[in-house]
Amino acid sequence: MLRDMMTGAWIRGPWRAVSVLGVTQIIAWGTIFYSPVLIAPLVAAEHGWSLSFTMGGFSLGLLIAGLVAPFVGRSIDRYGGHVVMAAGALVSAAGLLGLAAVQGRATYLLAWTVTGAGLGASLYDPAFATLGRIFGAAARRPITVLTLAGGFASTAGWPATHLLIGAVGWRGTYVVYALLMAAVCAPLYAFALPRTRATASVPKGADGAAKPSAPLLPPAGLAFALVTAAFTAYAFVPSALAAHLLAIFGRTGIDAATVVTIGALFGPAQVAARVTELAFGRDIHPLLVGRAAVTLLIAAFALLALFGISPLSAAAFAVAFGAANGLVTITRGALPLALFGADGYGRMMGRISGFWLGMQAAAPLVMAFVAERASDATALALAAAFTMVALVCFAMIRRPKS
Repeated sequence: MLRDMMTGAWIRGPWRAVSVLGVTQIIAWGTIFYSPVLIAPLVAAEHGWSLSFTMGGFSLGLLIAGLVAPFVGRSIDRYGGHVVMAAGALVSAAGLLGLAAVQGRATYLLAWTVTGAGLGASLYDPAFATLGRIFGAAARRPITVLTLAGGFASTAGWPATHLLIGAVGWRGTYVVYALLMAAVCAPLYAFALPRTRATASVPKGADGAAKPSAPLLPPAGLAFALVTAAFTAYAFVPSALAAHLLAIFGRTGIDAATVVTIGALFGPAQVAARVTELAFGRDIHPLLVGRAAVTLLIAAFALLALFGISPLSAAAFAVAFGAANGLVTITRGALPLALFGADGYGRMMGRISGFWLGMQAAAPLVMAFVAERASDATALALAAAFTMVALVCFAMIRRPKS
């Protein structure tokens, strides 16, 4: 990879796709995914809406993104990310402009419907599908490098949103973000993404004879169902905890400044885990990485259950959660590629993404309902149960024998 950088492949060769997608992922995550947590309270206050309804618009957007994800994946296989993701950026821009101009409940939900359709062609899964089309079976390393860039999206997105709100208000912030999607992301996708498609190559031995390729599983049946179920179950956890974890810590009596400091540990832990995978995980099967990640998170839940929530245990949980999430993100792109191959990879990612995004849309609402009707401990236990389901599904997957 370093040699590629020195020879300019990051600009001229296939690795240019990672550079382009690294920039656009930071913009897309920051403008669409991370901004509602700061903007939604302002929207609710201006219109006199409840915060649950206002955040419900974001959940609707995620649901729409899940519904369009299979179509997006198939389209990337057929036409390439330079077409599909460019269109997604323009649709996202239209939706963000709609959010900036919204005056009533109906138009608010309509704007999130449009934004969600663009979101389905803008985040990790379509980016992974694009890299799979360009790199083929060699896409694991590009996927890992891309997730390193994506790990900084919240670091850039939240401060930028805060500054823009102070300068131009929440409506002006959405206008700026629409311009970024239309004037930066869409042209980068359309004109800078490589249009090449990887061709299958037969590995050679030292004597020049063809070596047998790694055996693959069919992208259907029990194995694919278990992969989809594992990622769908896990999707509940980051979505639910992102919305409620810091509030839960705060309700235990930890002061606000400490809670914010604990929350800040998540991002660096996530990036550190991805750097570690990039440096040492080349020869480790993604299935083992996935199992290790969810096992780490289960251990973190057990820590809270055994010792209660204190500043120290909460900080340890945030670090473990960040590391686990960083590894699962890589696994979500790498495992289908390793088990089922590069043929039809975009279609596979679209199918998995549809369920993932649907679960992400529902998780914050379910977590809030459980916390309100039962207790914070029960809500955390529910998240731990979904993590356990993911681990069981990963454990049941069997790699094809060599």
